Parts: sequence; C-alpha cells; structure tokens
Amino acid sequence: MNPYLHLIFISMLPVVELRGGIPYGVMGLGMPFLEVYPLCVLGNILPVPFLIKFSKAVVSWLAEKRVLGDFFGRVIRHADQKAKTLGRWELLGLFVFVAIPLPGTGAWTGSLIAAILRLRLWPAFLCISLGVLASGLIMGVLSYGLLEAIGIFL
Repeated sequence: MNPYLHLIFISMLPVVELRGGIPYGVMGLGMPFLEVYPLCVLGNILPVPFLIKFSKAVVSWLAEKRVLGDFFGRVIRHADQKAKTLGRWELLGLFVFVAIPLPGTGAWTGSLIAAILRLRLWPAFLCISLGVLASGLIMGVLSYGLLEAIGIFL
C-alpha cells in the first residue's frame, strides 16, 4: 500500500489516530515530519464531521429507547448542565481536550463530547481540527525530539 494512504488510514482509526500515525511515519517509515504531519492531520480530521453528526443521532435515538433511555437521558441532562456552567468556554475546553496527546483524548472522543454537548457542527469541527493540529505538533516534538523538531522549523 502507498505509505501516504497508509498514514491517512492509520490516522483515521479510533484510539490510534494521529498519535499513532506520526510516530509510525517518523520512526517506522523513516519519513520526514513535514510529509507525515499533513497526512496524519488530514486522516484524523476527515471523519470528524461525520462522527459529530452520527453521534448526535445515536445519542438522541438511545435516549428514546426504553432500556437505555434513562441512562442516556441522564447523560444528556448532565451535559446540558455542564454546558451552562462552561458557557463560552466549552469550545476552548474541547480544543484543549483534543490537543492533549493522551489516550482517549483525540478527535473521536472530542466528536462524541461535541455531540453530547449538542455543539454546532462547524464551531466544534474547527475546535477539534485546531486541537488535532496542536496535538500533531506535540507528537512531532515527541517523535523527533525537541532539538531536532526545532531544527526542522529553522
């Protein structure tokens, strides 16, 4: 398989995302960061709008079901209360959450959070995308080492 497509597909995967794609491209394939970064960002961002829309529909559908409805109804009510508390900071919080390159804090989970908080699609997509860009830069520094990463941009 073409290594470029391979990186895009790896970065689309839940859990792995670009946090796995960048180290794989840099260390596994020996590709330069400036080639790996845009491919992994693209792969990680591509499914986000679909995830947000799909997650909203699934959560709403589950809230209406007899067996699971109580649980998902509570989740939605709790999210509504948190959204009121967070107010205008919810988008910044979403960005920071996605930007931190730890397991479970990527674009997939960020999309689910955006859906549960019922954020508008495009502002949520923008914040998640910026978080992915930041996370990719952090992963580049971690994959290349700080001194090499600085040298790339100089």
